[in-house]
Amino acid sequence: MNIKSTKFAVIAVLTFIILFLFNYIGNTEPDKIERALMTAVAGVIGLTIGMWFVYKNSKDDTHHDFD
Repeated sequence: MNIKSTKFAVIAVLTFIILFLFNYIGNTEPDKIERALMTAVAGVIGLTIGMWFVYKNSKDDTHHDFD
């Protein structure tokens, strides 16, 4: 999956919404919106880094023998 595609943007938005709602609804602390926003943004950043790493290594067709 290319990071610059619309498919990735839709997945990133869905990830943000799901993480935000889970953290916002389940939190009873007074700063729940800040925590929910930070968690959702961190989740999308982690998703982007992970997908960039997978996309970067998908072009590498050499066999890495770890024996």
